[in-house]
Amino acid sequence: MQAADRWRSAARTAPGKVRARNEDAFLESPRQGLWVVADGMGGHAGGDIASQLIVANLAELPLHRDLDKRSKAVRQCLRWSNRRLNQELTVTGRHCAIMGSTVVALLLEGNRGACIWAGDSRCYLWRDRRLYQLSRDHSLQQQLIDKQHLDIHEARAHPAAKALTRAVGAAQELSLEVLELEVHPHDTFLLCSDGLYQDLSAQALGEALSLASPRTALECLFEQALCGTAKDNLTAVVIRQ
Repeated sequence: MQAADRWRSAARTAPGKVRARNEDAFLESPRQGLWVVADGMGGHAGGDIASQLIVANLAELPLHRDLDKRSKAVRQCLRWSNRRLNQELTVTGRHCAIMGSTVVALLLEGNRGACIWAGDSRCYLWRDRRLYQLSRDHSLQQQLIDKQHLDIHEARAHPAAKALTRAVGAAQELSLEVLELEVHPHDTFLLCSDGLYQDLSAQALGEALSLASPRTALECLFEQALCGTAKDNLTAVVIRQ
């Protein structure tokens, strides 16, 4: 595929400094023109199962050259995964539990791209020495900012700020957000879980993404994140032409 010839990537995950179990998962598939980060919902039963199920299902998708068909296939796969996770809880009898995960997926083909997500794992774009956050968090914190016009510090202070408003497995019907974009030469993308970005500034993210290769950028991001509190699992995928 064209995407395989044009894009290089690097991916890494780590449990962080506090949690014994890593509930994050990622997919790095230049051949498919598809990259994914999934963050199992911490504190809930089977967060690691949910994230791994999502990634495994997406990895098995057929290779479509047409971006629109691939985007549709990813969305259908995520909705199937949502139903599967809900069925798993019904079979096991854990009616009050949630087996869920955030997801952010990036598809690239030629000069077109599509970002698909639910939850607070993010997609960033580094272009012309500027950092853009392409995804918008599906979280109570973001709702407080959007609807009650709180600033970021006030919203973070809310006791339930980290609560997700969308995730795979969290409800009977999955609502996904999709952003399509034109891809420029030398664009660099970052997919990551909240464990990576929550302790890093936009400047730190941008400086890492400006480095020579996806692998070097990834090593810089993890070095900085692991020098901090690293209370959560950390996962990142860096993609560059």
